[in-house]
Amino acid sequence: MSRILAETVSLYRNAFRKTGESLVRGWLTIVAVVGFGFLLLLATQIASPLGMIGGFVLGAVNALLVGATLSLIEQSISHTRALTVRDVIGSVGHYFWDVIGIGFILWLPLMALDLSTQANPFGQLLSYAALLLIFLLLNPAPEIIYQVRHDSPLEVLKTSYEFVLENWIEWFLPFALILIPIILSPAGLQSFFSLSSRAGRGAGLDFSQVLVLPFTILGGWLDYAGIPASISWYIGLLLTPPLAVAMLLFRGHLFASLHGVSRRQRRFVTPFK
Repeated sequence: MSRILAETVSLYRNAFRKTGESLVRGWLTIVAVVGFGFLLLLATQIASPLGMIGGFVLGAVNALLVGATLSLIEQSISHTRALTVRDVIGSVGHYFWDVIGIGFILWLPLMALDLSTQANPFGQLLSYAALLLIFLLLNPAPEIIYQVRHDSPLEVLKTSYEFVLENWIEWFLPFALILIPIILSPAGLQSFFSLSSRAGRGAGLDFSQVLVLPFTILGGWLDYAGIPASISWYIGLLLTPPLAVAMLLFRGHLFASLHGVSRRQRRFVTPFK
C-alpha cells in the first residue's frame, strides 16, 4: 500500500512540476482564454435570436474556441519556448472538426435522452445519471484529441472509454479532491450533478464549462474559507482564467504520464524519475 501511495504522489508531483513550467511558457494562453470568453459572449448575443440556425452558429463558434484552446495547451506542454501572439492567431482552426465530430455523434443520443425523460416522473434523475456516465467515460476526450493519433471521432470516444477503465483512480482523484468543498456544502450533490450534467453534454468540449467549472470550484473553496460572497465573486472572476489554464495543463501532463503506461510499468519507472 505504501508503495502504491508513493507512486501516486510521485505521479502527481511530476505533473504539478511540469504544469508550472508549462504555465510559465504558456501564460499567454490565459490572456487568450479571456478573449475567447468575450468572443463566446458576443456570439451568444448574436446567435440567440436566430433559433436553430443560431444554435448551429454557436456550436461552430464553440468548436473554434475549444480547438484553439486545446492547440495552445498542446503548444504550452510540448514547446520549450514561450508562446507568442503569432501562436495564438495560428491556433484558430486547430481541432475544429474533431470537436464538431464528437458533438455531432453525441447530439442525437442526447436529444433522444431529453425526449424520453420528459414524460417520465424520474426523468431528471435518469438524465443526471446518463449525463454523469458520459461525463466520466468521455472525460479525457480533450486530451485524446491533441495527444493521441486518431482517424475518427468514434476512435476518440473508444480511446477515452478504455483510458478511463484503466486509469480511473489516478485520473479522477485530483478532481475529487478539489470538489470537496462543493460536495460537502448543503446543496453539494445537487451542485455536483448539475456541473457534471452540463459538462457531460459537451464531453468536456464546451468552452463555457472550461470557465464555469473552475469558477464554481473557486467559489466553493472561498465559501469554505469563510470569505463573503460579495468578495469571493470578484476573486473568483479574477482567478478563474489562470486556474482554468492550469487545470487544462495539469490534465494534459497527467494524461501523458498515464496513457499507454500500465501500473506495473509506472512502478518500474518511478524510482528513476
